[in-house]
Amino acid sequence: MIRREISPRVAYLVSRYPAVSHTFILREIRELRKNGIEIFTFSINGLDHPFEKLTREEQEEAQRTYFVKRRALYDLLPAHLGTMLTAPWRYLRGLFFALGLGGLDLRKKIYGVFYFFEAVMIGWRMKRECFSDLHVHFANPAATVAMIVSKVFPVAFSMTVHGPTEFEDTENSYLRQKIKGAAFLCCISEFAKKQLMNASEPSEWGKMKVLPLGIETEKFCPSPSAGEQVPFEILCVGRLVRDKGQRILIAAIDRLVRAKENVILRLVGDGPDRTELEQEAAKRSLKKNVLFEGNVNQDQILDYYRKAGVFVLASFAEGVPVVLMEAMAMEIPCVSTVVAGIPELIENGKSGTLVPPGDELALANAIIQFLKDPDLRRKTGAEGRRRVIEKYNLEQNMKKKAAYFFEQLSQRHGKEKTVLCNACDKPK
Repeated sequence: MIRREISPRVAYLVSRYPAVSHTFILREIRELRKNGIEIFTFSINGLDHPFEKLTREEQEEAQRTYFVKRRALYDLLPAHLGTMLTAPWRYLRGLFFALGLGGLDLRKKIYGVFYFFEAVMIGWRMKRECFSDLHVHFANPAATVAMIVSKVFPVAFSMTVHGPTEFEDTENSYLRQKIKGAAFLCCISEFAKKQLMNASEPSEWGKMKVLPLGIETEKFCPSPSAGEQVPFEILCVGRLVRDKGQRILIAAIDRLVRAKENVILRLVGDGPDRTELEQEAAKRSLKKNVLFEGNVNQDQILDYYRKAGVFVLASFAEGVPVVLMEAMAMEIPCVSTVVAGIPELIENGKSGTLVPPGDELALANAIIQFLKDPDLRRKTGAEGRRRVIEKYNLEQNMKKKAAYFFEQLSQRHGKEKTVLCNACDKPK
């Protein structure tokens, strides 16, 4: 064995990477690499877009990512045989742990077996690449897989927790076990940290640190023509799912149209509720006023922001939405709801307007205030950008996260030196 100063090395595990709805993970990974952290990416599932429709950065990330299910045909058998032969007791410990998560529920036990298959593939590849630290975004099934990896291999796993859906069914999501098993936990908001504290023992609280997400404020910058389009454009970006409250937003647009306001709502994104929402718009005779744009990549999204007079997110449940940060950075006044971590981002009446979730009248009134008052739009937009630059700048926030990774990994591997493998000259 030899010793040498090297950069920290962390494997990232994501349910789907790169993904249209989770570009913030891509930005985080690339920024952490700039800060001296070597990252290897795992994606449980394949791409959600054809490769040729990805941005250049997404294509680069896809080419260097290990897609677990895609590689199963080639690597499943070698990974399991190799692990059984070299670490039989750890292999059995991981299998029994995965089965035990399901209790007496047969369906959960079957899922546990699948998670175990994936975990061994990931741990086996980490061993080949000489990575011993695994980080996961969201306390979701991917985090369950990471927890199993740590039972089979000498791997420490950690999580970035967003909320609020991660806190809804803590028993079936094994949140307590994940908190206990994690080496450390990054929380994107104070709300997320408090919910984690509520779901865990006080002895675990010291592992939790608030590290907000961020965006590239140089890329998302103000457009001089924003809000000047006729008809007035209202923009909503997000998956078409119940949590996002698009049905309430369509009802609010209906109120504006019936009040003779010349408005268009652009819904950018896709999801399981699209057909239902299209039917809702048609039932209200809003086909010309509510436009479904589908998924777009990050290169295209800027065109929609530049036309928007106001950005609206009528969510029932959220963490701290990155799309709100993007709109605010472009000085687009934002209307959203008083849920979860959103009030940490938007100061009501100053850097945006917050309304109760599910209140279509309050939502319509908030929109019409910005529609009627260009000075209010400019003042709120400017304050929103100032807020994002101060609190949610990607570069400065990822420097803090990189420093936290350095601190946590140094405690595991030594403050200055890291043990290296003779064979590959990487950490063992």
